[in-house]
Amino acid sequence: MIVELRFDDSETLEDLGTYVARARTLDSDGAIRLQSHGMALAAYVDVLPGQGPARTGAIIGMRVMALAGPADVDATVSLASLSDRLARGRSFVLLIPPATVQVGWAAVAPPRSGWEVVGELTAEELRTVATQGIAEITEGVPAGSGVQAVAAMRERVWARDSRTVPPVPSGAAFGAYALGFLTQETVRVSAHGRWTRLSTATGHVLVR
Repeated sequence: MIVELRFDDSETLEDLGTYVARARTLDSDGAIRLQSHGMALAAYVDVLPGQGPARTGAIIGMRVMALAGPADVDATVSLASLSDRLARGRSFVLLIPPATVQVGWAAVAPPRSGWEVVGELTAEELRTVATQGIAEITEGVPAGSGVQAVAAMRERVWARDSRTVPPVPSGAAFGAYALGFLTQETVRVSAHGRWTRLSTATGHVLVR
């Protein structure tokens, strides 16, 4: 397995570092899947892991970054280890941590092609869905509630479809908001079978 990825500029690595930091606010013990089969790197992170062997309801963030040279890599590593590498790495080079991890959501690969655009939403609509969901979870879970109670509340809120047109799972709006993808006015909504995708110039959120 290739252990080194080269980029055209240091800004790309800084953007990756910001993305990793945002993902760690969602799960400090989380993982990131780094996948490349050419001149671009796709970096996947978990927003919500989903349920069952098929990971139904999984919400995954994805950012695509250009590489300075072709690479063939598919590795899932901890966010903490990659954050450490980014902090002490060279300006144009990412050394992939040697220790990989296994997480269920990373085994569920979203389609690469065949997506159908089904509509557009505004960033403000999605931001509202996300912030209202966060408030509902905060207010709905009494202080001192156990981890399971919090997880159950989160699952209920984020699995619910938004009241937007087209509707999307509320967790997708949360993922786009939490990962910093709502940087433009419109967000494209696409579908592929049971998958839904929100896309901006900054990144994508995929829902199974």
